[in-house]
Amino acid sequence: MSLDLSTIQADQVSLNSLVQNLVYASGTVGAIMVVVGLLMIDAGTTRHKNLLTSTIEKLMGFFIGFAVYFGIGFAFWAAQYYIIEEATLSDSIADWWLGGGMANARAHEVPGDVFPGLNTFQIFVFFLACFAGIINVLLHFAVAERIKAAAYFVLCVAATLVSSLLSWATWGSVGPLTNPGFHDFFGVGFVYLFPAGMALVLVPRLGTRPGMFAPHPKVPSYNAPSIGLAATGLMTIFAALPMVILSCLFFFDPEALAVSVTMANTSVGIAFNNYGLAWAGGALSGLVIAYWTRSYSYALLGPLAGYVAGASGFDVYLPWQMFLVALGAPFVAWGVYSATLKRGLDEHKLFPLFLGAGSYGLVMLGVFQAGTPRGGYLGIEEGIYAFQHGQIGIVMQVVGVLACLGAGALTALVVGGILEKTIGLRVSEEAQADGLDAQNWDVRYDEGALVLDPAE
Repeated sequence: MSLDLSTIQADQVSLNSLVQNLVYASGTVGAIMVVVGLLMIDAGTTRHKNLLTSTIEKLMGFFIGFAVYFGIGFAFWAAQYYIIEEATLSDSIADWWLGGGMANARAHEVPGDVFPGLNTFQIFVFFLACFAGIINVLLHFAVAERIKAAAYFVLCVAATLVSSLLSWATWGSVGPLTNPGFHDFFGVGFVYLFPAGMALVLVPRLGTRPGMFAPHPKVPSYNAPSIGLAATGLMTIFAALPMVILSCLFFFDPEALAVSVTMANTSVGIAFNNYGLAWAGGALSGLVIAYWTRSYSYALLGPLAGYVAGASGFDVYLPWQMFLVALGAPFVAWGVYSATLKRGLDEHKLFPLFLGAGSYGLVMLGVFQAGTPRGGYLGIEEGIYAFQHGQIGIVMQVVGVLACLGAGALTALVVGGILEKTIGLRVSEEAQADGLDAQNWDVRYDEGALVLDPAE
């Protein structure tokens, strides 16, 4: 089809709209760099005979989530904004499933009164699809080296669908939980707590890896191959997330007034500084715990715990409040980590960071920022969706935490139960001990080095 210049909708392709497009496009870059950082952490902490399998499964899990989200997931999240315009979920699906009208429209051909800012909304599909994939990568950290690949891939599809519905309820400003008062700037609930809820069910069913808690005849101990690589992955994530923060802000006139995705009053500078202080506060407390316990893992868990605890409130915390919350987060993670070790639960990332620090951060937000106005949508002055009609409160924060963990646990309980009775969940202990790479791929190990099959 040729371009008819006389039909171009100028407001859809203005310089101002392009700037916003670039802001949200940078968020997709940041999200992809987060995946790179997660793969580095995995490469630095996974037993070398399982690393090829672990890397491929995480990558495929990411792309399964990405594709399913493009297929239907975004339509669920976007429905909250359709409902305030007296449209329906069906209308949102008709527009935003993979073959939908708005998903396939060229912005310059769609009048602004039909769908303003279409380019930005389309880019947001890509942005959130990346996080649908990241949820699956995070889930894999909890079940890696012992789950069957086919079972994991099925769980990825289910996780993407349910987390998409959960994002409609818990991330935004007019969803069924966000509109009454649940506040979550960065999506801690549906991105972090949801896979942690799944792990609560899956980890006990999958059991422990050989050599993790006790010597195994073939695996005397479970050793991390490269803490330096894991630390590099940590800093890669730290460098990537500021671009994601920008994509969690809405920008309105005049020019570039920043309002958080929850419609709370904020600013770019405050959000960025809170982000930095969350890492710094967590790193300092993590360093204390690491030297106190003589365990290096807290030096890595500390800054991550501070970040996860603070992420739900980057938009509304004052910097000094953010720093205090971040200082406490590693101690919560340490308590959860110690409890899981005592109970022999082989999960050392999602439980302390998300179940522990993430829940702690959401609750502390209800303490420090109780009464902060947010919710609704800018421009709506009355009714149940009036701009900033809702307030942050401890009750709704607790409700949101339980909803996100419960959704994850229920998903794993149902889908995991079906998988157990059909294709099975767990790789045999013998195969785990021998290493999954040689079992799944035409490779072998020679003095610890991965060697491809000569036929390849």
